[in-house]
Amino acid sequence: MRRAYRALAALALAGAASLWTLDRWIASTDLPPLAAETSVEVVDREGTLLRAFTVADGRWRLATSPDAVDPTYRAMLIAYEDKRFLRHPGVDPLALIRAAAQAAMRGRVVSGGSTITMQLARLLEDSGTGRWAGKLRQIRVALALERGLDKASILALYLQHVPMGGNLEGVRAGAHAWFGKPPARLTPAEAALLVALPQAPEARRPDRHRHAARAARGRVLARMVEAGLLDPDAAATARRAPMPGARRPMPALAPHLAARVRAERPHTARHRLTVDAALQRSMAALARRAVQGRDARLSAAILVADHRTGAVLAHVGSPDYTDTARSGFVDMTTAPRSPGSTLKPLVYGLAFDDGLAHPQTLIEDRPAAFGSYAPTNFDGRFHGTIRLARALQLSLNIPAVKLAAAVGPARLMARLRRAGAAPLLPGGQPGLAVALGGLGLSLEDLVRLYAALADGGRPVALHWRAGGPPPPPAQPVLSPRAAWQVGDILRGVPAPATAPQGRLAFKTGTSYGHRDAWAVGFDGAHVAAVWLGRADGTPVPGAFGADLAAPLLFEVFARLGHSPLPPAPPDTLILANAALPAPLRHFGGPRGQSPEAPAIAFPPDGADIALAGAPLTIKLRNGRPPFTVMTDGAPRLTALYRREATLPPPGPGFVTLTVIDADGQSARASLRLR
Repeated sequence: MRRAYRALAALALAGAASLWTLDRWIASTDLPPLAAETSVEVVDREGTLLRAFTVADGRWRLATSPDAVDPTYRAMLIAYEDKRFLRHPGVDPLALIRAAAQAAMRGRVVSGGSTITMQLARLLEDSGTGRWAGKLRQIRVALALERGLDKASILALYLQHVPMGGNLEGVRAGAHAWFGKPPARLTPAEAALLVALPQAPEARRPDRHRHAARAARGRVLARMVEAGLLDPDAAATARRAPMPGARRPMPALAPHLAARVRAERPHTARHRLTVDAALQRSMAALARRAVQGRDARLSAAILVADHRTGAVLAHVGSPDYTDTARSGFVDMTTAPRSPGSTLKPLVYGLAFDDGLAHPQTLIEDRPAAFGSYAPTNFDGRFHGTIRLARALQLSLNIPAVKLAAAVGPARLMARLRRAGAAPLLPGGQPGLAVALGGLGLSLEDLVRLYAALADGGRPVALHWRAGGPPPPPAQPVLSPRAAWQVGDILRGVPAPATAPQGRLAFKTGTSYGHRDAWAVGFDGAHVAAVWLGRADGTPVPGAFGADLAAPLLFEVFARLGHSPLPPAPPDTLILANAALPAPLRHFGGPRGQSPEAPAIAFPPDGADIALAGAPLTIKLRNGRPPFTVMTDGAPRLTALYRREATLPPPGPGFVTLTVIDADGQSARASLRLR
């Protein structure tokens, strides 16, 4: 009896020693790196994949979590590959015994005994299968993995590394490449194919070996019926589903913007944008259609934003990123080009703000020279005496240059910068030609400017990264009154024949030599701009903004839905020409400028005055009465014949004081009142 006890004790001791040795063997395992590089992803506002980039070795490996994968696929995978996955410690002894017995009976490997964890070990170390040394290493790594990770983490790593054919790794890459969808929306037929592919990822590629892929998918479906995961009718339907005939390209929406945000933050793995994927897809299709059947080098760009927030909703830098004939890789939303007539609304708005003019003011559209600069209208014709509103709607050049001369091209440039634009001047100091497009602006710059016009003159910080901090407050580009007046005029520009009239405030532009065709506009919620031309800047014969770009702009807004333009601010002066103060009825006076322009003798320009609630005293010299006195574009005194007067105390802050005489000549001073 003692001998039996000694034998049992020795056996127990040997077992304990074996377990201790096994424990030490597992604990001392040198694990492969678990944090493999994954593709940099750019996603839209809702998390939809816009574009992904391959990892350093050229593979598509997208970060994956089990909860982002269709539950049917997960159930199929476990039932087919490792039905005791949730219970075993990394190795399934029953599966290994079964595989060994089948191999011994038939003289060849009939089924594998590898668990999902063992397969993960092989994938992490890129080790082969079939050799006993390699199998033993997989067992050791699998046991160690199970000690350090929970089942969800192991499954996540497997789903991220599982081969799907070619340079595809992971179920997300496989779902996008073979079915053009994320793995959360797989059908039973699609899930079955993705379960079958990893066992022979090259031999079962559906684009190259359709019959082998179909047969493998069928075996998975049959097993699912046996396991009770699919009923026979559902499996039969899945067997009849077509196989993907070709590998789909990975998502490449907003490719230019995606490349830009990645270059800005190269170490960020996931970039979330304000872009709307569905709208982006629609805008990209519009750009492709706009150039289809036209000049082989014609390119197009579209930018859409919410002017209430500044969030970019769609960004199309070219019709096709890969089209070398059109230089599709060039992002034409950022390329500086001549904006043509699209800056005229800002010129008019500044004149309205300065009290120099009103939409119903008359102006002379006749031949005029400004020193050596003698602009002409686009069509070479002149319209004589015309209302300013109509002159802007017809995009006449002479009135725009006259207003630019009055407000000053330097102020025009300053307001462009205040809007967030970055204008480029070829010759240094700005001249009057800037009013007609004699400078460089990008499509993004124009969207910023028109967003300000749409939002009551407030600068709008254009942005495309979701969740960014709010921008700091900035000085206004125009007053709400002048911004509304400009928008109201632009709403009256005739729309293309098939488009609704009066819903959109928009302006077109054509640069010198027909190199660029523009259209930019806004409604109550959105601002959008389109550009067509050649990326290399060569002329496009017959390209006009009104004919080529405006119809495309209206198609853009047709996909955004209608949002009504806002009503006029309360202080807006809405009068017919005859009811305007005399100096505002005709710009420059009926006989033109007199040599003795009015001047503000007091207070001087730039003065800082402490009123403390007292009236503001003004003194005038020169000019011909009666005078009109305005503060920030609003009339305060009219029919003034004296050259000294007092104004009711304006509120504290910065004020622009403007005086207009009977001939329409003016003077202004910028003041700070306290």
